[in-house]
Amino acid sequence: MAQEQQEKIFADGFIFKRNEKAPEFVVGRLSLKVDDAIAFIKQHEKNGWVNLNVKTARSGNYYMDLDTFQANDSAVKESAVDKYEKKTVNKPQTVDEEDDLPF
Repeated sequence: MAQEQQEKIFADGFIFKRNEKAPEFVVGRLSLKVDDAIAFIKQHEKNGWVNLNVKTARSGNYYMDLDTFQANDSAVKESAVDKYEKKTVNKPQTVDEEDDLPF
């Protein structure tokens, strides 16, 4: 099933730059033009969040666009916290004899 192509919504007021001379642990720098960024955030927020993608243009420059992905309505929507709690809360701790120390 092919994904429907939507027109890109570029993130106004956000600029991402990579400095090739920076240390390896520095990914890049994000600059925000406050008035433009706030207007963009207010226009596109859903449930208090705005998700952006950092992408590389054909020119090699970086740009940011709005992540418009929406989960299928029929899929169960579950937060990461809920998933973590299901895995960890009330999970009995068992010791397997084969996992004991070898002495």
